[in-house]
Amino acid sequence: MKTPNTPIPRRRFLTTAATATAATAFGIIGCKKTMTAPKRSSGIFIGEGAFKYEVIHDWVTLPDKYSWQITHNVAVDKDGFLYVIHEGNEALPDHPAIFVFDPAGQFVKAFGSQFQGGGHGLEVRAEGNEQFLYVTGYQKLKTFAKLTLDGEEVWSQKAPMDSGVYAVDENTKTNFSDRAEFWGRDHFLPTNFAFLPDGSFFLADGYGAFTIHRFDNDANYVSSFGGEGTEDGKFKTPHGLWIDTRGGESQIVVADRANKRLQWFTLEGEHRKTLDGFILPANIDQFEDTLLVPDLSARITMLDKDNNLIHLGEDPEWRKEVTKDKNAMRRGPRRNWVSGKFVHPHDGCFASNGDIYVAEWVATGRISKLLRVT
Repeated sequence: MKTPNTPIPRRRFLTTAATATAATAFGIIGCKKTMTAPKRSSGIFIGEGAFKYEVIHDWVTLPDKYSWQITHNVAVDKDGFLYVIHEGNEALPDHPAIFVFDPAGQFVKAFGSQFQGGGHGLEVRAEGNEQFLYVTGYQKLKTFAKLTLDGEEVWSQKAPMDSGVYAVDENTKTNFSDRAEFWGRDHFLPTNFAFLPDGSFFLADGYGAFTIHRFDNDANYVSSFGGEGTEDGKFKTPHGLWIDTRGGESQIVVADRANKRLQWFTLEGEHRKTLDGFILPANIDQFEDTLLVPDLSARITMLDKDNNLIHLGEDPEWRKEVTKDKNAMRRGPRRNWVSGKFVHPHDGCFASNGDIYVAEWVATGRISKLLRVT
């Protein structure tokens, strides 16, 4: 059983209760609970010492009837099954946006077509004897939702109007003539979650109001903090977040992407500290005393227990191009990609043994597995 002060790897499964049983909405998860992934090797290594990993790109592939449409986020459940969400093409409304793979990397099933055109954040959380998916949809979707592991909707919500930061029709409007009608500081474009042990959670409105919202364990709105700015306590694209339990006191740490920094806050939203040294930090995860930060352009950054930064998988030549020309930050072509280097890491999560899954913001889709070298 996890205690409130025990680090819990994000999206591996976030639990508030005793160990959950193998019974889930996927019968296949129960029958394959003891499955272990076969040994796969690339011979490509990054990092050193405690931060050395073997990189296997394209760890998972889709059946021919499906296609990747910009991979966004990843999550792992308590049985080692991997969940991947892509943004999805709204012109293909019947195509699923969420895909499930077993611990060996084999495709299991797909669902979530309601997130096509805006699939974004993804978490797996254990609640009692069940596990659930928490999903955000941005762009025209403007929603966050709780699903069973087979994709059945438990609830879905739109903008928290009690926060007082949104346009009057933000939680009711569904038809948009252009991007200006759903994109901006008075609009709701949620990106990612962070959960507390009691089931309450924070939700980042990373593309909309640049605000962090807090909800209770029944998904009722509680409070907000943030807003647009460059000073401490303000954000420019607060894209990802996590409850940092290192050091005893739980704090919420926010990936303030366009400000190129992380910021730490009390659970009441009081600013504690700021850390620079990032490019475009997109999200955060924790394993023991280590934080993982996918840096969208274009590397993985690890923070040790003292918050020293360790950069992995960066291609210096690619970075020069992105620095020189913002238009170089694009999703392809694959012939320019270098093995062992990242293009655009958008999300990353730890497995229970410290391995890492990385999802990249590329149109052809790419999920890499980083095998921890011990």
